Amino acid sequence: MFTSFSTALSALSAHSTAVDVVANNLANLNTIGFKANALTFYDQVSAAFGSGDTQIGFGVRRPVTSRQFTQGAVQSTNSALDAAIQGDGFLIVRTPAGGLLYTRAGSLSVDRDGNLLTGKGQQVQGWSEKNGTLTSNGPIGPIVVPVGTIRPPKASTSFSFDMNLNAAATAGPPPDTFNTSIQVFDTLGSPIVATVNLVKSATPNAWDYSISIPDSVVASPVTPVTGTLTFGAGGILVTPAVTDPPPALAVTGLLNGAQPMNLAWNLYNGAAPRITQFTASSAVAANAQDGNPAAQLTQVRLADGGRIVATYSNGQPQVVGQLAMASIRNPESLLAVGDNSFQLSARSALPAIGEPNTGSRGGILGSALESSTVDIAREFTNLIVFQRGYQANTRVVTTTDEISQETINLKR
Repeated sequence: MFTSFSTALSALSAHSTAVDVVANNLANLNTIGFKANALTFYDQVSAAFGSGDTQIGFGVRRPVTSRQFTQGAVQSTNSALDAAIQGDGFLIVRTPAGGLLYTRAGSLSVDRDGNLLTGKGQQVQGWSEKNGTLTSNGPIGPIVVPVGTIRPPKASTSFSFDMNLNAAATAGPPPDTFNTSIQVFDTLGSPIVATVNLVKSATPNAWDYSISIPDSVVASPVTPVTGTLTFGAGGILVTPAVTDPPPALAVTGLLNGAQPMNLAWNLYNGAAPRITQFTASSAVAANAQDGNPAAQLTQVRLADGGRIVATYSNGQPQVVGQLAMASIRNPESLLAVGDNSFQLSARSALPAIGEPNTGSRGGILGSALESSTVDIAREFTNLIVFQRGYQANTRVVTTTDEISQETINLKR
């Protein structure tokens, strides 16, 4: 009979632990990336009496907790560096002491040195751009973005116009003309205006062209490059042919000391001509060139897929980093160490590290965070159940105490 004391006490201890777990879940209702704990109760060994027909248990063991790594709701944010994991996997972070931890809390920021950090100052691991190249084939390391740097200029080597020349134009006199220009950049990032002058030729379906730059930017005038564009009966460019080298203007003697340039006029987009001759107004639909001026870093953001993208003042984006993800086959074996982070235990499988959306790893969404998986309705229901279990076992203690008193009173 008196084993009911210890049996009830084991239940009180177990239900007290269960309430503690529920309290922790509810406390982390709004913790980013938090995974709720679930409880499992196990009975203690039973004693058999007589021939074994009667078995009396010795209560309940302290409940076992297991973290439920289910997908939390993904919520959009206004932060350019927030990251939400959708699917399996963890971000990899390194503590100030040098240890590796794993987290699904993607509230990230950049410090004054360009290090990508979690909200608790842990360094986010991945791959960073080196000498203009980003590769994920090497080992992971801290992600460092180029804060406050100037992107060097890139000299233009080619330009293009997508345009139509009016098939109804006449050779005059005076002949019909069409002029267009584009801004290109030298090796110092200075802008130069390249102009293409087109004059309707006396030859049917032909236009004479001239490519030039202003005399004011060079020590001595650069001789314009001239030639003829010939179109077929269907208005499609015939010569120069797609296999011919494009017309190119050699620029030397720039007054600002920039290196010589060679500007090629790309007449084709692959095998498709960029210039047509139809009976419609002569006009440019689009233009392009491959140079850039020097530019300041204006923004760093995290794009979908875990790419760290730097945007410069010239409007050109550049991928400067890539988040790494770790896939762990049995994540429930991880040990929570606080700050929304986990560490490997003796039972944990070795992490498989790679880019998001590869292997069994999930994806990363930019400007979003994963919410806690705590279900407030379920936790309140569990809280009521555990409270009732605790109350019921206190009744067992008081009842056993009353029976004990009655037994003691038998000798009186």
